[in-house]
Amino acid sequence: MSKQNKDFDFSKRATTYDEGYAGRFSERFYNLLQKEVKLDDMMRILDVGFGTGFLLKRLCKERNIAAFGIDAEQNMIEFARNQYKNYSFFQARCEQIPFEDSYFDVLTTCMAYHHFSDKDGFAKEASRVLIPGGILYIADPKFPFLVRKMINGLARLFRVAGEFLTAQEIADRFTRYGFVCSGVAYDRYAQVVKLTKQE
Repeated sequence: MSKQNKDFDFSKRATTYDEGYAGRFSERFYNLLQKEVKLDDMMRILDVGFGTGFLLKRLCKERNIAAFGIDAEQNMIEFARNQYKNYSFFQARCEQIPFEDSYFDVLTTCMAYHHFSDKDGFAKEASRVLIPGGILYIADPKFPFLVRKMINGLARLFRVAGEFLTAQEIADRFTRYGFVCSGVAYDRYAQVVKLTKQE
């Protein structure tokens, strides 16, 4: 029986994540998502791997939107529930989204996709829970070729869950699940891949 790859432990970072290095690094991704994500009143949005819930706050403030998040870390969930009472947070993995078919208008995942050990499972679930015409936004780091190959190689060597992909590689993973790439945005080391579920 093969051992499961380990992942970084975010459970102890809930109260310090946003103010620490990780939060500052993520700021560029948050800003890029704010420019790219289009939301209208009465929409439903799900942030997958929401962390502290800060991105949902940035995207949904001053809008009448039903905001939801799922994350695997219980401490992050408790922190987010205490911070953002108007949003709904649940403990779940990306390949087991606990909502009915065609429930969401928009899905986001920010600085989390590279951690997903079952990327195909996530693509399948994203297709299931999005409405036809719904949009998935994936914000993840953009590294030069050699840096990306080195990091991915070290992750495999030390059995760490995670893999960094180019925008094209991300888009290609979703085509068999009914998505088309409808745009890519960059800001230095940040990239946002916009994937639309076909009607």
